Amino acid sequence: MNKAEKIILFSFLLQGVCCRDFGISLPERIEALSGFCVIIKCRFEIKEDDKYLTKSARGCWLKNGTSLEKNLVFNSSSPKNNDLKGEITGKLHEKNCTTIFYDVSSNHNGDYFFRIEGSGGLKYTYTGNPSTINVIESPPKPTVKLYEDEEEVLEGSSVSLRCSAESLCSSPPPTLTWSSTPRIPLSESSRQQELISDLNFTATHRHHRVAFTCTITYQLQDKNKTAQDNITLHVQYAPKISPLSSCVSGDVTVCFCEVDGNPSPELEWHLSGCPVTNSSNMFISEERLGSTGLRSSITLHQPLTHTFTLECVGNNPHGTARQPFRLPLSPLLFTEYQQVAVSLLIVLTLILVLYALTVGLGIYKIRQLSTKLKAQNDATDTYASLQLSAPPSEYETLNIKRSDTQ
Repeated sequence: MNKAEKIILFSFLLQGVCCRDFGISLPERIEALSGFCVIIKCRFEIKEDDKYLTKSARGCWLKNGTSLEKNLVFNSSSPKNNDLKGEITGKLHEKNCTTIFYDVSSNHNGDYFFRIEGSGGLKYTYTGNPSTINVIESPPKPTVKLYEDEEEVLEGSSVSLRCSAESLCSSPPPTLTWSSTPRIPLSESSRQQELISDLNFTATHRHHRVAFTCTITYQLQDKNKTAQDNITLHVQYAPKISPLSSCVSGDVTVCFCEVDGNPSPELEWHLSGCPVTNSSNMFISEERLGSTGLRSSITLHQPLTHTFTLECVGNNPHGTARQPFRLPLSPLLFTEYQQVAVSLLIVLTLILVLYALTVGLGIYKIRQLSTKLKAQNDATDTYASLQLSAPPSEYETLNIKRSDTQ
């Protein structure tokens, strides 16, 4: 029971205490979903003493009129004979006439009047305040909005989406579910009894322009009845450079750079740390990619060496992104490098050949000298050996004899 209903009920009860009279409190208009139930919240007051409201009291409902013979569609004392299937869930002896009707259809559209019958001749039809039932074929759609009333959120901030829906009578009760495209794991907090569901997550650039849909589902045996509402999230984020950005080389060098951000970023090219613009040696072009993307190309007509560094720089109010490029050499410069490399290779080859010849000649001379020295040593050894093995001469023999005589 909401605050307004409580105030109305309190005023009604206060009037009943001050001046006892017949009075009734009914919702002025009720929406019901075809195939489901409808609840009429009802309280009444009587002029007579409350002793006439015993547990055997009965309640009746009349449709589109107050004639008991022509307009009676429900009598709590004979539920099997009623045009409407249902029951009074309130306790009549406590002046509570709340009623539920089951499996309603478009035939149930109309104005409904309540009648109370008790003991002691208590019979009264409340003709002044009927309740109008309107049966609908599809459920009312829920309402989805940012919990904080903001148009855009910043990447990295917490986001709360709230889905609220009017609950119509059904068994089982309706459910609220969330979905988004692309599907990203998100946390959800739900308060089913109030038909309120909050979706909480941290915003990223992937959530930009993603539609978050909340669906209310009423379950029937043969099929479900659903309604939905959605909200498209807008996320602001710093620039991000695509990994597909690259350079190609032919007669000239062309580099491409794609950057994405919200707000859409500006893009600059830096050569050796300095911003460059269109000139006779360079040509820059740009192309917008949707509301957040930018694609730029730079064409370099001058030969490039390893001393140059090229950089793509994207800027927006939330940050800066940079992408350095390894530049391929121009074909002409590459041919010159090839020629230099071949010349160097020839020079190195000649040096190695000369070195090998020098080393070989040195080894040859060393071997010749070694052979000559060996030959000399062999001749000396032979002469010494011949001297030792020769017989003594006559002079040597005479001297030996003289030595012996002495």
